[in-house]
Amino acid sequence: MTTPIIRTILVACIVAGVWSPTALAQETGQAMKPITLTELVLKDGSKLFGSIELADETTIVFRTLAGAQVTVRLAEIASIKNVAGTIRNREFLPPDPNTTRLFFAPTGRSLRRGQVYLGVYEFVMPFVQVGVTDRFSVGGGTPLIFGIDEWDRPFWVTPKLQVFDGGDTQVAVGVLQAFDSDGDGGGIAYSVVSRGNDVRGFTAGVGLAYGNDGGRAGVLMLGGEARVARRVKAITENYVWKDGNGIVSGGFRFFGDRLSADLALLVPIGADEFFIVPMINFVYLF
Repeated sequence: MTTPIIRTILVACIVAGVWSPTALAQETGQAMKPITLTELVLKDGSKLFGSIELADETTIVFRTLAGAQVTVRLAEIASIKNVAGTIRNREFLPPDPNTTRLFFAPTGRSLRRGQVYLGVYEFVMPFVQVGVTDRFSVGGGTPLIFGIDEWDRPFWVTPKLQVFDGGDTQVAVGVLQAFDSDGDGGGIAYSVVSRGNDVRGFTAGVGLAYGNDGGRAGVLMLGGEARVARRVKAITENYVWKDGNGIVSGGFRFFGDRLSADLALLVPIGADEFFIVPMINFVYLF
């Protein structure tokens, strides 16, 4: 691994705002744990977050995050539901529904039992991941390419096990195993650690790429995420392997309650020619 490539990756993390020792220590030091609040939506479109203090047949008394007490008639309410998220600077931030991965790489976080996410990379690579337990998930996929003569269709499976959950720090191990209809294949076995929370986090991983021909190669991944708006994150995901080449990527995730869209640019480092590859990913959490 060469120092210039590592420097380039760290610069990408800093520019994206996802890696700052001081800021990350402050964020984790605030102990911003997930919290469940009541979301109150009025028929005029107003939205309040807080808790219900009193209720009768015609009105409810609602206390907002700011501490204000509001009396609302039931006839004015469009919906009431519990929502999970975090609080920063007295603002409620809804969760990113897909914190178990960056753009492609897994984080140390785990799907919960019964959770399923379905997505597609670059419009042609669908994937699915299922939470079997709160710590173990498994998934797979195959490209949406058909009708190519003499083309051996590839498949991949992605088992992942979270081995440590310390709140602000999570560690996971897993494998991405690819194979085709002729039995050729390979993959990467990895270990990854994530530090931080849903507002700001840093992820580092090491992996061993392997093939059926006996080839082996080490891989280092550095990445992270930072909330830049209520429903927008800046994300960077970067790789270095033993011959000194690598990949730097950066972009944004836009997310709702269950659907997220990743828009980013990927730049190979060490290639003979400079070029940029756009990335577009969509993921839905069930």
